[in-house]
Amino acid sequence: MRILYYDCFCGISGDMNLAALVDLGVPKEYLIKELSKLNLNSEYDISITSSSKLGITGTRVDVVLKNNDDSNAHTHEHSHHHRNLEDIENIINSSDLDDDIKQNSVKIFKKVAEAEAKVHGKGLNEVHFHEVGAIDSIIDIVGAAICLNYLDADKIMASKVQVGGGFVECAHGVMPVPAPATAEILKDIPIKTGIVQFETTTPTGAAILSANVDNFGSNIDFTIKNTGYGIGHRNLEIPNVLRVYIGED
Repeated sequence: MRILYYDCFCGISGDMNLAALVDLGVPKEYLIKELSKLNLNSEYDISITSSSKLGITGTRVDVVLKNNDDSNAHTHEHSHHHRNLEDIENIINSSDLDDDIKQNSVKIFKKVAEAEAKVHGKGLNEVHFHEVGAIDSIIDIVGAAICLNYLDADKIMASKVQVGGGFVECAHGVMPVPAPATAEILKDIPIKTGIVQFETTTPTGAAILSANVDNFGSNIDFTIKNTGYGIGHRNLEIPNVLRVYIGED
């Protein structure tokens, strides 16, 4: 049995997940080609590079928004920050991506949509997602579905999820860590808190785990065949890194 295991000792975010899965063996050229099927290339560039944190070398992913002149600034602001779930589903379902990738992408987005709607007291399509509706989150989530489909694990497992501590500033104001949407998504999932005073797990990262992981636990009862490291963007007291394994049971 082929197992994919998430070691979330410093949590998980959408970009760290994408970077870790590329570092594990998903060809970056394949990922970029598949993402182009969303027909959003005019809105972003993606950079996939080697990077390191506190001595750990891995892969880093940056999604850079295209907004090069002031004349279209409002258009980009609108398209990046005011898409709702229905808009995103239409983008995904009208693409040429495989059906399995489409279904997983929508499943992950719905996890975040339902949590955001609940914590803010709105209907599912009333919420205009500041994070999820942004182009980088579309890339992170659909990219996750592409990579997981490519790796084709028989079983996906994860450790307890480190969420961090302190407070985080977001579009709705200052929120405690884990942010309310993250806490909602992580219901029934074992977590750890407080390793650093920073948000180490985002709603996007939490939703990727919630939608795909079969079981959570720290017992690695398999033979490790390959390891990947997704390098985060923060400088913390611990490595801001997501580690993933491919194993054989």
